[in-house]
Amino acid sequence: MNTNIPQTKIATFGELLLRMSVPNGNRFTQTGEMKIHVGGAEANVCVLLSQLGISTDYITRLPQNDLAQLALNELQKYKVNTTNCIYGGERLGLYFVEAGNQIRQSQVIYDRSNSSFATIGEKQINWEEVLSDATHFHWSGISPGVSHEAGLVCKEAILAAHKKGIPISSDFNFRSKLWQYGKHPSEIMPELLHYSTITVADLDSVEIYFGIKTDPKESEENRFQKTFELLKSKMPFLKTLAMSFRKSDGPAHLYSGMLLHDGNFYQTKENKIHLVTDQIGSGDAFTAGLLYGLSHQLSGQECIDWAVACGVIKQSIPGDFAITSPAEISHFIKNGSSNRINR
Repeated sequence: MNTNIPQTKIATFGELLLRMSVPNGNRFTQTGEMKIHVGGAEANVCVLLSQLGISTDYITRLPQNDLAQLALNELQKYKVNTTNCIYGGERLGLYFVEAGNQIRQSQVIYDRSNSSFATIGEKQINWEEVLSDATHFHWSGISPGVSHEAGLVCKEAILAAHKKGIPISSDFNFRSKLWQYGKHPSEIMPELLHYSTITVADLDSVEIYFGIKTDPKESEENRFQKTFELLKSKMPFLKTLAMSFRKSDGPAHLYSGMLLHDGNFYQTKENKIHLVTDQIGSGDAFTAGLLYGLSHQLSGQECIDWAVACGVIKQSIPGDFAITSPAEISHFIKNGSSNRINR
């Protein structure tokens, strides 16, 4: 590991949310209570990176009320900088989760229309100032999926970062229940993704955004590598592509990752997850692990190993945030899952 690296500061832009979860395996129509967690794709990335020792700056628009303060308090607890957040609008975005099981799917209901973030306006954030000391900018496809206005501000941030020569990472993060404002993702996302140097994607969202298809009969390795070659013509600055893969093995999950970085291909073994405590946020943990590895100039294999380890560990933790440490992640990479007591 290269420990002699310049100070990294990763700035992110996205919507901060309250997640309302139905407890005890109940359905929405059965529950008499909800459990609250704070989340949001970019916030989840920031929280894990901050625990791994990387400076993070989370940027969003919030209402001035106690629910927003509750959410900010959670980020600040993990040393995420929130001083560049702006205020306006009347409500925080919400989403509701009914946990599934081996028989039925989990269900998500969004309540994000007309939130403070969804109604953000252009030029409300001074991106030149906000990004003045950032060494990296990260965003996801969720922001332009929330509203046309949020997409325009995301574009402002991307263009400002590109103009400053700051590396840009993105997560395709397609959500079918968003994109309700009359635009297909293929009309919006290609222009925004054009400037990414690093991206995390999946085969389905690549097809939705760019119309890029690969043969399902081919191996995942071949489909992944062909996707990278086809994406390069759409994303000319792209140097790094990563994907996580999940399969079912009876009641267990098999979780792995692939990476193309600096022209070389890397992949991990399949990690068998016998019990998933909470799957939400595992993709964001995967992204954070990848960005950690790249920021520390680890080898390509180490980068994807870190990404997958973070994604696996997150699935053992309730809530949206991956609450872990470099030591725990390193131990997992070396030893795999364990049910032994650390004492």
